[in-house]
Amino acid sequence: MKSYSESYKKAGVDVTAGYKAVELMKSHIAKTMTSGVLSGIGGFGGLFEIDMTGISKPVLVSGTDGVGTKLKIAFLMNKHNTVGIDCVAMCVNDIICCGAKPQFFLDYIAVGKNYPEKIADIVSGVAEGCVQSGCALIGGETAEMPGFYPVDEYDLAGFAVGVVDKDKILKPETQKAGDVLIAIKSSGVHSNGFSLVRNVFTVNEQNLKRYFSDLGTTLGDCLLTPTKIYVKAIMNLLSEVNVKSISHITGGGFYENIPRSLPENLSAKIERNAVQVLPIFDLIARTGNIPERDMFNTFNMGVGMIVCVDKNDADKAISAINATGEEAYVLGELVESNEGVIIC
Repeated sequence: MKSYSESYKKAGVDVTAGYKAVELMKSHIAKTMTSGVLSGIGGFGGLFEIDMTGISKPVLVSGTDGVGTKLKIAFLMNKHNTVGIDCVAMCVNDIICCGAKPQFFLDYIAVGKNYPEKIADIVSGVAEGCVQSGCALIGGETAEMPGFYPVDEYDLAGFAVGVVDKDKILKPETQKAGDVLIAIKSSGVHSNGFSLVRNVFTVNEQNLKRYFSDLGTTLGDCLLTPTKIYVKAIMNLLSEVNVKSISHITGGGFYENIPRSLPENLSAKIERNAVQVLPIFDLIARTGNIPERDMFNTFNMGVGMIVCVDKNDADKAISAINATGEEAYVLGELVESNEGVIIC
């Protein structure tokens, strides 16, 4: 018999709702199961056996993140089955920058009130993100916290663990002037900069339903577009080309993220006209009267990842990325400089 506490329920925590949520999410979690999973959900820890085939010196790589204030858009639209994709994407897209292949993921959902159907919706997105990235959802936590969160709101975070052979960890120090920078297109704003987005558009239910012809959809649907997951593209690229570095363009945009994968004596020279800026960013800049420098220092501007390869490998790298269904193109090159990022 499952536990039950009438006193706890009167305090705002219904443990039976948690049990129902777990039952509803089981079918979603099942879709993520891989050969390495050794335990089902409900235990004190998720067990995972990593396949070490072809790996002589295994190194674990981990990443953690949340969805941020993009969740406010989900609340207003009452649409909760995509933000889980964002949560997974923000974690796995980070760890692949080291050359690591994601293995498993765990999530954490904190709610003001546990509505089992809503929790299952959220987890369905997490599961979809795991399927897209080829990792297993082996555990998680749903915390009902009355009085801490409003009853209709929640926070969502998680972490991923991947593995890479020590000899195959990317080596940014091998980069040199003349190496080519390749952009992989983003799907939209992804999961960063939403505090600025919400300020620009004075986000409410009515504004989110407004249709914009240049977006081809409503503002809300555009903003809620899930973060693109690049695992398949990067794994295929790594199998075909010697990749020197990878930058995940998240909060801080170009100016903060690209230098994270550069040695001190090199800078990224970006051809401004080469950047294929998505319409949503033009709309944000125009509506909020935001300077271009601030846009490139806050948003991905249509570029989700930037890969550095030798110029002789550029065409092969683009072909390897495009073969997975993503869109890649030359964005610029490395130059001798200490400026970090030069957009010209």
